[in-house]
This record gives sequence, structure tokens and C-alpha cells, in this order.
Amino acid sequence: MKELKVELASRSYKIKIGQDVLQDLGQELQSVGFKGKLLIVTDENVSPLYADSCLESLEKSGFQTRVFSIPPGEESKSWMWAEQIFSAALDFNLDRDSGIVALGGGVVGDLAGFIAATYLRGVAYVQVPTTLLAQVDSSVGGKVAINHSRGKNMIGAFYQPRLVLIDLNTLDTLPFRELRSGMAEVIKYGVIRDDIFFKELYRNLVTTLEQEKEFLEYIVFKSCLIKADVVSVDEQEGGVRAILNFGHTLGHALEAATDYKYFNHGEALHYGMLLASRLACREGLLDLKSLNLIEDLLCRIGFKGLPPVLDADKIKKGLTYDKKRKEGKMIFILPERIGRVGIYDSISQEKVDKLLLDFFKEFY
Repeated sequence: MKELKVELASRSYKIKIGQDVLQDLGQELQSVGFKGKLLIVTDENVSPLYADSCLESLEKSGFQTRVFSIPPGEESKSWMWAEQIFSAALDFNLDRDSGIVALGGGVVGDLAGFIAATYLRGVAYVQVPTTLLAQVDSSVGGKVAINHSRGKNMIGAFYQPRLVLIDLNTLDTLPFRELRSGMAEVIKYGVIRDDIFFKELYRNLVTTLEQEKEFLEYIVFKSCLIKADVVSVDEQEGGVRAILNFGHTLGHALEAATDYKYFNHGEALHYGMLLASRLACREGLLDLKSLNLIEDLLCRIGFKGLPPVLDADKIKKGLTYDKKRKEGKMIFILPERIGRVGIYDSISQEKVDKLLLDFFKEFY
């Protein structure tokens, strides 16, 4: 099992990555101080696959457990489902010595983390991510949230898990769509922080995404390492952590424009990185050769087709509710070269409108 640490003083925690590690979940939670009752939050796709093995491990270690499953999909990150999980926690008599296990993808992790951050003003939780996207991104860093109809992740907190336990074997059951979604996030790390990592991805990623387990372990570990390094110096996005939002400004707007029903997060981010890279090139920040390399890698893993109708005005409206805005200005994370990005707040609405207009001409 590979390990790395998110260094946050008293809130530091380990990320453990390996194969067949779900069977060790009980022992791992004991080692970081969990005791008493555990509420496992999962979804209806993941529960039949992995809930039983987690329950067996936890109960073998003496934990009292209960499982709460939500419907899969972004729509479950809502007040309605949060309230139902709060009620389940109260029915189970979870107290401040109890804990929450987030077993699933990014939606489960964000929602369960939000519950942990707010139930009894905070109880311990652990992330057990089962999708590539969650393993390389949402399970690490302590961002927890639910959505609002006007924007994604508008209601949330920074609340760190006690542990992140990643079982690479969960990727074996992942549909291609979810693999592609996660790989978009992996590519992000190469663009924003590590040109050598980008080159490794460029050399080795295949269109089917049927990668050797050893390479998958490498990219998950490397992605987590990059994110952990960034989070360790800027836990609450006061500065450098903002670079992790490369592609998110326009990506979140695409999600909002389709009411969170058409794109999953990685698919929207995929388009968002493409648009942000093109915007950087138009602004003279990124050279054309680098843009072509980024586009080539993004295209290699394949984009989800756009919906029959995509309203540009809805995308613009989504940008107005972007939580990264400051003093009314849109914030864009734009690549300056492969391996380095900058934070820009001076991109005019007219330039964004032109970018979207050209995008629609190309893809419709």
C-alpha cells in the first residue's frame, strides 16, 4: 500500500492507496481513532458492489454500522437528501464519538462530508472513494458541499477527513464514462502543476482507458500528491489552491446550464479545460503548440456529445453565480505553459461571449 500525507498541522491525515484494501477498513479506522457507531453513506450503484465487504470489515473490528443509500447523480447533493441523512443519523443515535464513512464517488463524498461537518457541529469522517474522479480529486482537500439551484457547491465548508482510503480495484467495475470523467481531472494536474506528469500521460494514455493497474496506481498517487501539496499550503483557497479550479469556471456553468442532469462533473470539466486553454491562447498567455498538445490529450479520451440544445444565456447566467467571483469579476485559471497556470480576473464578458460563440459554431 502506498501512503502520502496531507500536512495540515492538527488536521493532517494520510491518503492510503492499494488493492483489496476495503477488507482492512475496520482496522484502518481503528488506527486513526474511530470508535462506536458508523453511518455509511453510499449510493444505489455502489452499495450492491462494496457495502457488504465494508460492513464485514467494520463489524469484525467492533463497530456498530448502518448504511444509508442515495440515488446516484448530482441531484442528490441537495437539502432534501441532506435532511434525510441527518434524520438517519439521529435515528441511529450518532453522537460526537461516532463517525461517517463516505463510500462512493464525488457526490457521495461531498454530501457525506457536508453531513459530517454540520451534524452536532462536526463529527469525524473518512473518505472511501470508488471512482477515479473521487480518488484523484474530491476525496482529498476537505471541500464538502451541497448544490443550490443557482450554482454548484454553493453551500458547504472546508472540513478535512480523518483518512482517505483508496482501493484501486473499485475501478474495475467503473463504466467507461466514469473513467473518462476521472481522467479529465488527472490531465488537469499535469497542466496546472507538472509538465513531466503531463508528458507521461501524453505517452501512455490510450483511448480505451484500459490502462495497466501499475499505471493507474501511478496516476492516482501522483494526482493525490499534487493536490495534497497544494492543499497543504492553502487549505481554504486563499491563494494558490485556486489553481485547482482550472476548467471549473466554465465547467460548472455548463453543469448549471443543463440543470446538473446531462453532464457529470468530469465531463463538464473536460469542456471547461478546453475552453480555458483556448481563452489563454487568445489572450497571448499560452503558445499554440502547447494548446495543441492540451487539446490533443483532451480529445484522445473523448468528449461527451453536447445536448441537442445548449442555451448560451444559461451558461452566462451560471457564470454570474460562480462562487469564485470577486467584486463582480469572473475568475479564470488559465495555463501559461504546460505545468503552470495563472489566476486572471480581467477577462471581459465580450471575450467570453466570443469564446462561447465560436465553441457553439464548432460543436453544433
